[in-house]
Amino acid sequence: MRLRFAVVFERLPDNYGAYVPDLPGCISTGRTWDEMQQMIREAISFHIEGMLEDGEPVPESRMSVQEAMSYHAGLLSENGGAGTESDTTIAMVDVEVQARSPGAITA
Repeated sequence: MRLRFAVVFERLPDNYGAYVPDLPGCISTGRTWDEMQQMIREAISFHIEGMLEDGEPVPESRMSVQEAMSYHAGLLSENGGAGTESDTTIAMVDVEVQARSPGAITA
C-alpha cells in the first residue's frame, strides 16, 4: 500500500532529524540529509507495519505541509524557541508499506 504523510525535517547541531506529526512517536535521525530521508521512510513503514500487525487502524494523513509547519512552529514556541524555523523543511513523503497481516485503513 502506498501512503503519503507530511514530514518535518530539521537540521540539528550534530545531525538531521525528522518526524511525522500524523504518526505520534514516528521519528528518525541521520548523520546526513540523504541518510535521514532514507531513515524516516523506513521509520514510517516500520511504524505502519507494526500498527497493522497489532490490528490497529492506520490513520489517514491529515496534515498538509502548511498545517505541519504551523504544528511545528507551535512546538518551537512551547519549547521556548529551541531550534529555528530556518533549520526546518516540511514536505509530503510517499512511502510503500507491506501489509503482512490484516489491518484496516481508516478514512
